Amino acid sequence: MKKKIILTIVSIILLAFIALYFTSRPTETEGGSYIPSPLALKLATSPTTDFDNTVYENKYSGNKKVLMICTEQKNMTMANGKKFSTGNHPVEILLPVLHLRNAGFEVDVVTPNGKPVVIEQWAMPQDDEYVKTIYTEFKKKFENPGNLSDFVANNMNGSSDYAAIFIPGGHGAMLGLPENKDVNKLIKWSHNNDMFTLAICHGPAALLAAGLDSNKDDYVYKGYKIASFPDAVDEQGPMIGYTPGHMPYKYGEKLNNLGVTIINEKADNTVHKDRKLITGASPLAANAFGKLAATELLKEMNK
Repeated sequence: MKKKIILTIVSIILLAFIALYFTSRPTETEGGSYIPSPLALKLATSPTTDFDNTVYENKYSGNKKVLMICTEQKNMTMANGKKFSTGNHPVEILLPVLHLRNAGFEVDVVTPNGKPVVIEQWAMPQDDEYVKTIYTEFKKKFENPGNLSDFVANNMNGSSDYAAIFIPGGHGAMLGLPENKDVNKLIKWSHNNDMFTLAICHGPAALLAAGLDSNKDDYVYKGYKIASFPDAVDEQGPMIGYTPGHMPYKYGEKLNNLGVTIINEKADNTVHKDRKLITGASPLAANAFGKLAATELLKEMNK
Protein backbone atom coordinates (compact mmCIF):
# COMPACT_ATOMS: atom_id res chain seq x y z
CA MET A 1 0.00 0.00 0.00
CA LYS A 2 2.77 2.40 0.96
CA LYS A 3 4.63 1.61 -2.26
CA LYS A 4 1.49 2.30 -4.30
CA ILE A 5 1.04 5.69 -2.62
CA ILE A 6 4.66 6.61 -3.33
CA LEU A 7 4.28 5.62 -6.99
CA THR A 8 1.12 7.70 -7.25
CA ILE A 9 2.85 10.75 -5.79
CA VAL A 10 5.82 10.29 -8.11
CA SER A 11 3.45 10.01 -11.10
CA ILE A 12 1.65 13.21 -10.12
CA ILE A 13 4.94 15.07 -9.72
CA LEU A 14 6.17 13.72 -13.06
CA LEU A 15 2.98 14.78 -14.83
CA ALA A 16 3.24 18.22 -13.24
CA PHE A 17 6.80 18.61 -14.49
CA ILE A 18 5.76 17.49 -17.99
CA ALA A 19 2.88 19.98 -18.02
CA LEU A 20 5.18 22.75 -16.78
CA TYR A 21 7.74 21.89 -19.45
CA PHE A 22 5.30 22.18 -22.31
CA THR A 23 3.43 25.25 -21.02
CA SER A 24 6.67 27.12 -20.36
CA ARG A 25 8.10 26.70 -23.86
CA PRO A 26 7.82 29.71 -26.21
CA THR A 27 5.37 29.24 -29.06
CA GLU A 28 6.82 29.25 -32.56
CA THR A 29 4.93 31.33 -35.13
CA GLU A 30 4.51 30.68 -38.84
CA GLY A 31 7.33 33.10 -39.56
CA GLY A 32 9.76 31.14 -37.42
CA SER A 33 9.92 33.65 -34.55
CA TYR A 34 8.60 32.96 -31.07
CA ILE A 35 5.94 34.53 -28.88
CA PRO A 36 5.81 33.94 -25.10
CA SER A 37 4.77 30.56 -23.76
CA PRO A 38 1.22 29.91 -22.48
CA LEU A 39 2.58 30.11 -18.92
CA ALA A 40 4.35 33.42 -19.57
CA LEU A 41 1.25 34.91 -21.20
CA LYS A 42 -0.85 33.88 -18.22
CA LEU A 43 1.63 35.42 -15.78
CA ALA A 44 2.56 38.56 -17.71
CA THR A 45 -0.55 39.64 -19.62
CA SER A 46 -4.18 40.34 -18.76
CA PRO A 47 -7.42 40.66 -20.75
CA THR A 48 -8.12 43.98 -18.99
CA THR A 49 -6.10 46.89 -17.55
CA ASP A 50 -6.32 49.20 -14.55
CA PHE A 51 -7.04 52.29 -16.66
CA ASP A 52 -9.06 54.61 -14.40
CA ASN A 53 -10.35 57.11 -17.00
CA THR A 54 -9.19 60.13 -15.02
CA VAL A 55 -11.06 63.37 -15.74
CA TYR A 56 -8.70 66.36 -15.92
CA GLU A 57 -10.55 69.50 -14.89
CA ASN A 58 -7.90 71.88 -16.27
CA LYS A 59 -7.92 70.20 -19.69
CA TYR A 60 -5.41 71.62 -22.18
CA SER A 61 -6.90 73.72 -24.97
CA GLY A 62 -3.75 74.82 -26.81
CA ASN A 63 -2.08 73.54 -29.98
CA LYS A 64 0.95 71.69 -28.66
CA LYS A 65 0.97 67.92 -29.13
CA VAL A 66 2.94 64.89 -28.04
CA LEU A 67 5.20 63.11 -30.54
CA MET A 68 5.25 59.35 -29.98
CA ILE A 69 8.22 57.43 -31.43
CA CYS A 70 7.45 53.75 -32.03
CA THR A 71 9.45 50.87 -33.40
CA GLU A 72 8.92 49.49 -36.90
CA GLN A 73 10.94 46.35 -36.17
CA LYS A 74 9.39 43.06 -35.08
CA ASN A 75 11.97 40.34 -34.50
CA MET A 76 14.67 40.51 -31.83
CA THR A 77 17.53 38.05 -32.37
CA MET A 78 18.35 36.60 -28.97
CA ALA A 79 21.81 35.57 -27.76
CA ASN A 80 21.14 31.99 -28.94
CA GLY A 81 20.09 33.10 -32.43
CA LYS A 82 16.35 32.48 -31.98
CA LYS A 83 14.00 35.32 -32.86
CA PHE A 84 11.57 36.85 -30.39
CA SER A 85 8.40 38.30 -31.94
CA THR A 86 8.13 41.68 -30.26
CA GLY A 87 7.39 45.32 -31.08
CA ASN A 88 5.72 47.94 -28.90
CA HIS A 89 3.61 46.77 -25.97
CA PRO A 90 -0.04 47.81 -26.56
CA VAL A 91 -0.76 48.67 -22.92
CA GLU A 92 2.34 50.86 -22.72
CA ILE A 93 1.23 52.75 -25.82
CA LEU A 94 -2.49 52.97 -25.29
CA LEU A 95 -2.99 53.71 -21.58
CA PRO A 96 -0.65 56.73 -21.66
CA VAL A 97 -2.32 57.91 -24.88
CA LEU A 98 -5.73 57.62 -23.21
CA HIS A 99 -4.56 59.84 -20.35
CA LEU A 100 -2.91 62.34 -22.67
CA ARG A 101 -6.07 62.54 -24.76
CA ASN A 102 -8.23 62.96 -21.65
CA ALA A 103 -5.96 65.84 -20.67
CA GLY A 104 -6.43 67.52 -24.06
CA PHE A 105 -3.21 66.56 -25.87
CA GLU A 106 -3.21 65.15 -29.38
CA VAL A 107 -0.62 62.48 -30.10
CA ASP A 108 1.27 62.16 -33.38
CA VAL A 109 2.92 58.85 -34.28
CA VAL A 110 6.25 58.39 -36.06
CA THR A 111 8.61 55.49 -36.76
CA PRO A 112 12.24 55.80 -37.86
CA ASN A 113 11.49 55.40 -41.57
CA GLY A 114 7.72 55.79 -41.71
CA LYS A 115 7.03 52.04 -41.81
CA PRO A 116 4.00 50.72 -39.86
CA VAL A 117 4.20 50.50 -36.09
CA VAL A 118 4.77 46.95 -34.87
CA ILE A 119 2.64 46.05 -31.86
CA GLU A 120 2.85 42.96 -29.67
CA GLN A 121 -0.63 41.67 -30.49
CA TRP A 122 -0.15 38.76 -28.10
CA ALA A 123 -0.15 41.31 -25.24
CA MET A 124 -3.36 43.07 -26.32
CA PRO A 125 -5.96 43.22 -23.49
CA GLN A 126 -8.83 41.87 -25.55
CA ASP A 127 -11.58 42.53 -22.98
CA ASP A 128 -10.67 46.14 -22.19
CA GLU A 129 -13.18 48.42 -23.88
CA TYR A 130 -11.14 51.60 -23.38
CA VAL A 131 -8.09 50.01 -24.98
CA LYS A 132 -10.08 48.52 -27.86
CA THR A 133 -11.66 51.90 -28.60
CA ILE A 134 -8.43 53.91 -28.64
CA TYR A 135 -6.66 51.18 -30.63
CA THR A 136 -9.36 51.35 -33.31
CA GLU A 137 -9.08 55.14 -33.36
CA PHE A 138 -5.29 55.03 -33.76
CA LYS A 139 -5.12 52.07 -36.15
CA LYS A 140 -4.68 54.27 -39.23
CA LYS A 141 -1.91 56.22 -37.49
CA PHE A 142 -0.17 52.96 -36.60
CA GLU A 143 -0.48 51.70 -40.18
CA ASN A 144 0.60 55.03 -41.73
CA PRO A 145 2.85 56.82 -39.22
CA GLY A 146 4.97 59.85 -39.88
CA ASN A 147 8.60 59.50 -40.88
CA LEU A 148 11.00 60.48 -38.07
CA SER A 149 13.90 60.86 -40.49
CA ASP A 150 11.93 63.37 -42.57
CA PHE A 151 10.76 65.26 -39.48
CA VAL A 152 14.29 65.60 -38.12
CA ALA A 153 15.72 66.68 -41.47
CA ASN A 154 13.00 69.10 -42.52
CA ASN A 155 10.82 70.25 -39.62
CA MET A 156 12.29 69.59 -36.20
CA ASN A 157 14.49 72.62 -35.60
CA GLY A 158 11.80 75.07 -36.61
CA SER A 159 8.94 73.25 -34.97
CA SER A 160 7.06 74.53 -31.93
CA ASP A 161 4.24 72.00 -32.26
CA TYR A 162 5.20 69.68 -29.43
CA ALA A 163 5.24 69.72 -25.65
CA ALA A 164 6.80 66.28 -25.26
CA ILE A 165 8.20 63.23 -26.97
CA PHE A 166 7.02 59.78 -25.86
CA ILE A 167 8.83 56.45 -26.25
CA PRO A 168 6.62 53.46 -25.36
CA GLY A 169 8.06 50.14 -24.30
CA GLY A 170 7.96 46.59 -25.46
CA HIS A 171 11.27 44.90 -26.26
CA GLY A 172 10.96 46.43 -29.73
CA ALA A 173 12.18 49.73 -28.26
CA MET A 174 15.59 48.05 -28.05
CA LEU A 175 15.57 47.46 -31.82
CA GLY A 176 16.88 50.24 -34.02
CA LEU A 177 16.07 53.17 -31.73
CA PRO A 178 19.14 53.08 -29.42
CA GLU A 179 21.55 53.39 -32.36
CA ASN A 180 19.43 55.72 -34.49
CA LYS A 181 21.02 59.12 -35.22
CA ASP A 182 17.62 60.75 -35.72
CA VAL A 183 16.52 59.55 -32.28
CA ASN A 184 19.76 61.06 -30.98
CA LYS A 185 18.88 64.42 -32.50
CA LEU A 186 15.25 64.22 -31.37
CA ILE A 187 16.11 63.49 -27.73
CA LYS A 188 18.65 66.29 -27.62
CA TRP A 189 16.17 68.65 -29.29
CA SER A 190 13.58 67.82 -26.66
CA HIS A 191 16.10 68.19 -23.84
CA ASN A 192 17.61 71.44 -25.11
CA ASN A 193 14.18 73.01 -25.66
CA ASP A 194 13.00 72.14 -22.14
CA MET A 195 10.34 69.73 -23.40
CA PHE A 196 9.22 66.63 -21.56
CA THR A 197 10.56 63.22 -22.52
CA LEU A 198 8.33 60.29 -21.58
CA ALA A 199 9.54 56.67 -21.64
CA ILE A 200 8.12 53.48 -20.13
CA CYS A 201 9.36 49.92 -19.54
CA HIS A 202 11.95 49.17 -22.29
CA GLY A 203 11.37 52.61 -23.83
CA PRO A 204 14.33 54.11 -21.90
CA ALA A 205 16.59 51.90 -24.07
CA ALA A 206 16.08 54.57 -26.74
CA LEU A 207 17.72 57.11 -24.41
CA LEU A 208 20.99 55.36 -25.25
CA ALA A 209 20.80 57.13 -28.61
CA ALA A 210 21.60 60.41 -26.88
CA GLY A 211 25.04 59.00 -26.10
CA LEU A 212 25.99 58.09 -29.66
CA ASP A 213 28.09 61.20 -30.19
CA SER A 214 29.12 61.97 -26.63
CA ASN A 215 31.04 60.43 -23.77
CA LYS A 216 29.78 59.71 -20.28
CA ASP A 217 30.62 63.18 -18.99
CA ASP A 218 28.58 64.87 -21.74
CA TYR A 219 25.56 62.54 -21.64
CA VAL A 220 22.39 64.61 -21.26
CA TYR A 221 20.87 62.27 -18.65
CA LYS A 222 23.98 61.78 -16.54
CA GLY A 223 22.92 61.87 -12.90
CA TYR A 224 19.25 61.21 -13.66
CA LYS A 225 17.13 58.60 -11.89
CA ILE A 226 14.56 56.62 -13.85
CA ALA A 227 12.03 53.79 -13.54
CA SER A 228 12.60 51.12 -16.17
CA PHE A 229 12.28 47.40 -16.84
CA PRO A 230 15.17 45.75 -14.96
CA ASP A 231 17.85 43.73 -16.74
CA ALA A 232 17.58 41.16 -13.93
CA VAL A 233 13.95 40.47 -14.79
CA ASP A 234 14.80 40.11 -18.49
CA GLU A 235 17.39 37.54 -17.43
CA GLN A 236 14.54 35.41 -16.05
CA GLY A 237 12.62 35.50 -19.33
CA PRO A 238 13.83 32.14 -20.69
CA MET A 239 12.91 30.37 -17.42
CA ILE A 240 9.17 30.76 -18.05
CA GLY A 241 9.42 30.98 -21.81
CA TYR A 242 8.66 34.68 -22.08
CA THR A 243 11.62 34.94 -24.44
CA PRO A 244 13.18 32.11 -26.49
CA GLY A 245 16.66 32.92 -25.20
CA HIS A 246 18.68 35.46 -23.27
CA MET A 247 18.74 39.11 -24.30
CA PRO A 248 21.24 40.23 -26.96
CA TYR A 249 22.40 43.04 -24.65
CA LYS A 250 21.56 44.65 -21.31
CA TYR A 251 20.26 48.14 -21.96
CA GLY A 252 19.96 48.98 -18.24
CA GLU A 253 23.62 48.23 -17.74
CA LYS A 254 24.48 50.51 -20.65
CA LEU A 255 22.40 53.31 -19.13
CA ASN A 256 24.11 52.75 -15.76
CA ASN A 257 27.47 53.13 -17.50
CA LEU A 258 26.33 56.53 -18.79
CA GLY A 259 25.48 57.70 -15.30
CA VAL A 260 21.76 56.83 -15.11
CA THR A 261 20.34 55.16 -11.99
CA ILE A 262 17.37 52.78 -12.29
CA ILE A 263 15.41 53.06 -9.04
CA ASN A 264 13.24 49.91 -9.21
CA GLU A 265 14.38 46.31 -8.89
CA LYS A 266 11.10 44.70 -9.97
CA ALA A 267 8.90 44.98 -13.05
CA ASP A 268 6.28 46.80 -11.03
CA ASN A 269 4.14 49.94 -11.07
CA THR A 270 6.96 52.37 -10.18
CA VAL A 271 6.87 55.75 -11.94
CA HIS A 272 9.34 58.59 -11.55
CA LYS A 273 9.87 62.19 -12.60
CA ASP A 274 13.38 63.65 -12.68
CA ARG A 275 13.31 67.16 -14.06
CA LYS A 276 11.60 66.87 -17.47
CA LEU A 277 12.15 63.10 -17.81
CA ILE A 278 9.14 60.95 -16.81
CA THR A 279 9.56 57.17 -16.72
CA GLY A 280 7.70 53.99 -15.74
CA ALA A 281 8.85 50.48 -14.87
CA SER A 282 6.55 48.09 -16.76
CA PRO A 283 3.06 47.58 -18.20
CA LEU A 284 1.84 47.56 -14.58
CA ALA A 285 2.91 51.22 -14.39
CA ALA A 286 1.14 52.31 -17.59
CA ASN A 287 -1.90 53.87 -15.90
CA ALA A 288 0.11 55.74 -13.26
CA PHE A 289 2.70 56.73 -15.86
CA GLY A 290 0.05 58.15 -18.18
CA LYS A 291 -1.56 60.03 -15.31
CA LEU A 292 1.76 61.48 -14.14
CA ALA A 293 2.70 62.53 -17.68
CA ALA A 294 -0.68 64.17 -18.30
CA THR A 295 -0.63 65.96 -14.94
CA GLU A 296 2.89 67.31 -15.36
CA LEU A 297 2.25 68.44 -18.93
CA LEU A 298 -0.88 70.28 -17.80
CA LYS A 299 1.06 72.02 -15.02
CA GLU A 300 3.64 73.20 -17.52
CA MET A 301 1.26 74.21 -20.30
CA ASN A 302 -1.21 75.99 -18.02
CA LYS A 303 1.37 78.18 -16.26
